[in-house]
Amino acid sequence: MFNKQPRQDVSTGTVQPPLSQAVGYIVVVLIGVIIALVMMLVTKVLKKTTGEDNKKTEMFMTANRTVRTGLTASAVISSWLWSTALLGSSFTGYNYGVSGPFWFAAGCSPMIVFFALLGISCKRKIPEAHTSLEVVRIRYGRVAHIVFLILCLINNIFASANMLLGASAVISAMSGMHIIASIFLLPVGVTVYTFVGGIKATFLTDYFHTTIILIIACYFSVKAFQSDQIGSIGNLYDLVKEAAIRNPVSGNQAGSFLTMTSKDGILFGILHICSNFGLVIMDTSYFIKAFSASPRAVVPGYTIGGIMYFAIPWGLGTVMSSVALGLENQSNFPTYPRRMTPSEVTSGLVLPYAAITIAGKGGAAAILLMIFMAVTSTLSAQVIAVSSILSFDVYREYFNKHATDREIIRASHLGVIFFAAFAAGFSTMLHYVGVDLGWTLYMLGVVTCPGIFPMIFTVLWRRQSRAAAILSPILGLATGLAVWLSTAQHFGGEVSVATTGQVLPCVYGTVASCFSPIVYSVGITLLRPQRYDWDDFKKEKLALGKVEGLEIVHEQHETQASENIEAGRVRSAPDTQELKRWGRIAAFWSAATFLGHWVLWPLPMYGSHYFYVAWVVVGITWLWATLFVATLYPILDGGYQQILQVYRGLRAGSSGTVGDHDTTSASGGSVSGSLEKDARGTTDSV
Repeated sequence: MFNKQPRQDVSTGTVQPPLSQAVGYIVVVLIGVIIALVMMLVTKVLKKTTGEDNKKTEMFMTANRTVRTGLTASAVISSWLWSTALLGSSFTGYNYGVSGPFWFAAGCSPMIVFFALLGISCKRKIPEAHTSLEVVRIRYGRVAHIVFLILCLINNIFASANMLLGASAVISAMSGMHIIASIFLLPVGVTVYTFVGGIKATFLTDYFHTTIILIIACYFSVKAFQSDQIGSIGNLYDLVKEAAIRNPVSGNQAGSFLTMTSKDGILFGILHICSNFGLVIMDTSYFIKAFSASPRAVVPGYTIGGIMYFAIPWGLGTVMSSVALGLENQSNFPTYPRRMTPSEVTSGLVLPYAAITIAGKGGAAAILLMIFMAVTSTLSAQVIAVSSILSFDVYREYFNKHATDREIIRASHLGVIFFAAFAAGFSTMLHYVGVDLGWTLYMLGVVTCPGIFPMIFTVLWRRQSRAAAILSPILGLATGLAVWLSTAQHFGGEVSVATTGQVLPCVYGTVASCFSPIVYSVGITLLRPQRYDWDDFKKEKLALGKVEGLEIVHEQHETQASENIEAGRVRSAPDTQELKRWGRIAAFWSAATFLGHWVLWPLPMYGSHYFYVAWVVVGITWLWATLFVATLYPILDGGYQQILQVYRGLRAGSSGTVGDHDTTSASGGSVSGSLEKDARGTTDSV
């Protein structure tokens, strides 16, 4: 009964949902509420036993800037575990062959690692900041601040819509739950635990959700080869070869799915790396997590997280798209005897249909849970990002300059509720005009990329002028939109949802949006040159009260101090030279990751006519390694200390004395691994 396959309505060709609506509502509503209640309890316990008070702004928004390397890496992996990544990597593999999941992963990983450079630069130059927009305002003033504020909000709105549309389509297909009900109910649990727990709740739920997602992904990487229809990687290879005979891929060697020569695949890779560059740089949640991390955790956390993340879209996407291609002519494939329609593919149904084929209703339930975990985890990051913008960059800056902790927290809470409701409404609007996951995935870069290089220059280039910072993203957005719409008209004969969602217009528009601001910024800066003094950043007080991640923590009692030192909980802020060394390490890993993923790896594969077995083996191995890094590293890197601290606090029934402990024992301070050895010559104690 549990493995019964979904039936297809022969008269209409539609696939009947394998699960009942009740299952959909249980996952979306009940599990969401349970997670929210658990996080509320965890928040209360942490306040009682470790003194982490989310009524304090610095704790609510930045976790006192003390999050350790392990939890940072896990949160970084989770930040890109979008439902889009899980669904999109599979449908690009279905469309382009093995190059699709590779280009999907290569479009994400280098950008995440590059952010380590921006993160450590911000830590060094403006350590008290809460959002990237504060950096813009201090350097360029309010006009530039408003321009970037709008660009960042656009980024968050479209990113959230992309997640909700993809996840809701899959939930509807798996359970029959109405897609609009899914869109509006998914943010409910997220809103509750983010409202209560702030950024620390986001970090902790990121860890929990990432663990569940990776366990399910690793399960499918094994289950695929336990199927009687497949049995081994070699048999799957033969099935995919036969699929190319039935439905060859345009541009690939002999139409095969097993080469990297697909022109459309390469175009998608270019489109995807530009789009993701925008999604990372213009997503305030990435800056918030960097500001929340300990200064010594930013570079290794983002580097390890970015490198390990690569395996998820690559490994899972390769295996599951191969399963769909190889078995879609079998009677137990949901759409048999027909192929999947383009609408089904771009709605993200390749992954769930493949899962149903090899695991029946159990596979459908696993995918339902996986997508729910993915969308709620990443949506939480988007909610807290917009909440921080509305509280710090709107309320504190334009309405109440001297806002207290309580007032900023109240504004943050209102921001959480407002954005969750707005994102659901905006996604509903897109659904009713015919937009799906594929359309938003392809066009995202057009609206998210114009601010990339002006933002990077703000942090890394002291010569960018105020006029350049204001005008270049505006001109870049106008250029990108014009190119996008005009090429859609040229290639499609009209401007419509269908033509603007094609790969080629989106590639042209995204590249124009991404790179034209470089020309505008440099040109305007040469006309009106300026030179900014980085020390001016530190003249403005941004933090509310003492922030333990920024200074030496002095204890009143010598005995208590010695205990904390022994436990590794008191750490002096790293000096400027140490932060510069971290910056050099971040620059090296950024360049190495980009060259590895875009030059040293794909070029030999492009020249190879066929490859598969080693490709899949490495992908699955990497995927399992990511599971262990994301789940065990945060526990080994200080997590066990907080667990012991909470246990002792609960056992002692103490709520006052432990509150004086430095919360770096929970989440910040130390860094382990070879990256830190390179930077400092020694490995810090944990």
